[in-house]
Amino acid sequence: MTEFVIHGIPGSPYVRAPLLALEEKGLPWRLAAVPMGGNRMPDYRAIHPFRKIPTLDHGDFRLYETRAILNYLDRIAPEPALTPTDPCQAARMDQLIGITDAYLAHRVSGPLTFPRMVAASFGMPVDDDAVAAAIPAATEVVDEVARLLADQPFMAGDALSLADLMLAPHLVFLPHFAEGAAILAPHANLAAWIERMEARPSMKATTWDRLREGIAVQETVAA
Repeated sequence: MTEFVIHGIPGSPYVRAPLLALEEKGLPWRLAAVPMGGNRMPDYRAIHPFRKIPTLDHGDFRLYETRAILNYLDRIAPEPALTPTDPCQAARMDQLIGITDAYLAHRVSGPLTFPRMVAASFGMPVDDDAVAAAIPAATEVVDEVARLLADQPFMAGDALSLADLMLAPHLVFLPHFAEGAAILAPHANLAAWIERMEARPSMKATTWDRLREGIAVQETVAA
């Protein structure tokens, strides 16, 4: 099958989600790395008119918006299926993806994970007061995700779904910084889900370090 090219910033949860889907389905892919902030540069507008990430190229077909990319991958490579056939489970999957976009990204990843896990690694200043102020809203989101997960092995039931692939790149950071660990602490079910997701080969293949290693190899070959 023709290689899938994902344009995006390594480490972005929205870039990692389609990479997870490609890995879960055993499809060939390459990350066309965009530098931090590079999506806001004029050249990237030729790829994405709104300058967001990621963008998918599959042959001569170009697609942006993470949910659209995930659905496309699940339709053209239907095995293993990542959308439940049960209507209630499919609706729960859609709900959790919506929660990711509307609340989790804006209340957890943006104000907590970025300053604690990303800004620090790039030597960027961190506003500790802003981080502290974001904790109540972030807690509300994590509490609700844990409630919806309940005692299921995966977000929409017994099988991995697109909801897991959307949520995992955001939530796996929680145990690794103090505020995230405190928010996660009351939810043993969600902590166990994070451990299960982290153990998946698709997650191991798409870590920040692995992606940077892959980019370095690509650059060496190109040189």
